[in-house]
Amino acid sequence: MKIRSLPAPLLCLTLALSSLFVQPLARAQQTSTPATSDAVRDALAKKEGDADNTTLLKETLTAVDKQYSLIRKGQIQLNYELNYAYIGQDKINTDLSSGLATLFSIENSSSHTVTNTLMMDYGVRNNLTANVVMPFISRYADNAGYSGVSHTLGDLGLNVRWQPLEVKRDEPTFTVTGGVRLATGESPFKVDSQKGLATGSGTNNFSLGANVTRIVDPVALFGSVNVGYGLKAKHLHQQLSGATLREVKPGASFGFGLGFAYALSYKITTSFSFQESISARSTLSFENAAGTLATAQTQTQSAGILSIGLGYRFTPKTTVNVTVGAGLTASAPNLSLTMSVPLLLK
Repeated sequence: MKIRSLPAPLLCLTLALSSLFVQPLARAQQTSTPATSDAVRDALAKKEGDADNTTLLKETLTAVDKQYSLIRKGQIQLNYELNYAYIGQDKINTDLSSGLATLFSIENSSSHTVTNTLMMDYGVRNNLTANVVMPFISRYADNAGYSGVSHTLGDLGLNVRWQPLEVKRDEPTFTVTGGVRLATGESPFKVDSQKGLATGSGTNNFSLGANVTRIVDPVALFGSVNVGYGLKAKHLHQQLSGATLREVKPGASFGFGLGFAYALSYKITTSFSFQESISARSTLSFENAAGTLATAQTQTQSAGILSIGLGYRFTPKTTVNVTVGAGLTASAPNLSLTMSVPLLLK
């Protein structure tokens, strides 16, 4: 069979069309697979400045409790924390002295507290950090005795954190903590309950504790224990039910906490924790109208809180953490919401 050759004009047209469609298609077939795989690798690869799981877990632990991380010697870190807490309860007032309910009423009382806190850390040594906590409190209450808002400075805190052992990978990290809380807020033993609200504890307190954390990537386990002791509040003149409050001796306290943090991705972490605080009975000394002294004791108080936190890393130096807490006992706030943001690190 004879193969006839195409005329020259038609042959030129055929070659031109081939160069327009066949060659680009061939180039696309040759480069499509490598380009797609490179794009996938670039999308999945950790970019410069991204944090690994270990770094994010450490930042989450810092947000959960400032006692879990230390900064380098000479560094200064400034953090801002916004907290909202709600306490609500119903009290039933009744008089059964005659054997019958001659007086019966339900009294509702609620309290909303917003706290703006500035925290500054300074690295004294690589394993020793000093910390100052300055809270500004706005508190609103609505009850039978008083309804209104109070704005004032809360109790100032001075703390230290010390790591006695060198931090090693895949080993637990221990931190010893100590602190002093100064009664700079409005004392509940001095404020007139019909005219204002207390924003402080009213006593100077000392605390000592220990924390341990263990990172098992991508999970970090942590726990803590602490004890507290408060000094007496003396020279008081508060009027309560016809008597004058003269002195308050707070009971010792004991607390513990445990939980875990989990790194969901390079930018998102979550945490779950439980904290319990038990305070022994406080002793109050009164002076009646006749000048006779008498004492009374409060009940032992227990406050348990379950918290869930979420951290989002906006930049390599900025991670915003939000924590929601629910009170599990009568002495704990019904609801708390906390947001912490780093302001400065140098």
